[in-house]
Amino acid sequence: MLLPFSLMAQQSFTINGHIKGLTAKFVYLSYGSDAKYLTDSAAVSNGSFTLKGNIAEPAMARLYTDKQAAMYGEGDVASLFLEPAVMTLTGEKGQFEQLKLTGSATQQEQDQLNIAYKPVTEKLKPLSAAFDKLNKEYMAGMRAKKGETALTPLKNKLDKLKEQMEPYYEQREAIDKKYIDEHPDSYLAAYLLRWRVSGMPLQEGEGYYAKMPATLQQSENGKAIRKELDGLKMGSPGSLAHAFTKMDINGKTLNLSDFKGRYVMLDFWASWCGPCRKGNPHLKSLYTRYKDKGFEIIGISDDDSKPEAWKKAVEQDGIGIWKHVLRGLDWKKRQAGKENPEDVSDYYGIHSLPTKILIDPQGTIIGRYGGGGEDDDAMDRKLEEVFGKI
Repeated sequence: MLLPFSLMAQQSFTINGHIKGLTAKFVYLSYGSDAKYLTDSAAVSNGSFTLKGNIAEPAMARLYTDKQAAMYGEGDVASLFLEPAVMTLTGEKGQFEQLKLTGSATQQEQDQLNIAYKPVTEKLKPLSAAFDKLNKEYMAGMRAKKGETALTPLKNKLDKLKEQMEPYYEQREAIDKKYIDEHPDSYLAAYLLRWRVSGMPLQEGEGYYAKMPATLQQSENGKAIRKELDGLKMGSPGSLAHAFTKMDINGKTLNLSDFKGRYVMLDFWASWCGPCRKGNPHLKSLYTRYKDKGFEIIGISDDDSKPEAWKKAVEQDGIGIWKHVLRGLDWKKRQAGKENPEDVSDYYGIHSLPTKILIDPQGTIIGRYGGGGEDDDAMDRKLEEVFGKI
């Protein structure tokens, strides 16, 4: 679907809704752009309401009746694609996930994609329900400040459920990639690519982006995709590694530049990341095998808000044998829209954990493993290629 309207000018939209049996006094609609996110409301009369606003391009929106519940992903919540048009929304109370929006071509595309998802969604549903129930229990425990003894078994169960769900998420990803490949001029494809591109190898993401028409490349999603690709490029093979200086876990200054002449693996991880912790024994075996041949590891943890959890995880996993620093994330700066130059992850395009970056003795990146890169088997092969079999 080639977009028939300007992506830049603000245009009006109207939603005429009727939800059978709806007793809420108001409905709320949250939508907008990264720069300006809005929440509007409309009074409900006998299940009917009208919402109006302005958008510059198709926009993902959330419709809900309870602000507090929606903040925690609970209650009646529907995700919809708005367009500058007159749209009609119909459905029944308690079935917001089945609301029908007509008049939005992008939503029509999403409806067709949902049909393709259905076989996977049906298999994923019981696992998702179990995960959501357990996660609520875990979050309630966190709010009640229950100790590690009570929370650790719940976290382990959640990690196990995540592992069981992963194959279905991979199937969903394959469906999305097929759609992106076959519909390069679709706004929905651009939206999907925006949230998928950080997990793709750079060359694959660049290929999808290059197929997009200029109008989509200049859309908000198109610009976000370009930004992700530029960040990914900084942390992909062929780029010069960003030289950073940090205080390490022992309170000593660590400069990446001091490691020139050695092969360095940057391990982006966190104490709360199950797959990261699970992979530490293998990483320890690699370090033991190659450390005397010019190999160093620097762990970069996403635990700035909980340094004690970071230190405890390093001790529990026995990985204090290599260097450790925090990434430098400052949430206050991020929330205020300010730059956060201390955040090492930004310079390597890190959006998922674990991700490992291999740097050669001259400071050039020669491998990326995890988010937007190859798998651990490829990492093992690369290290064997560099150091030889032992």
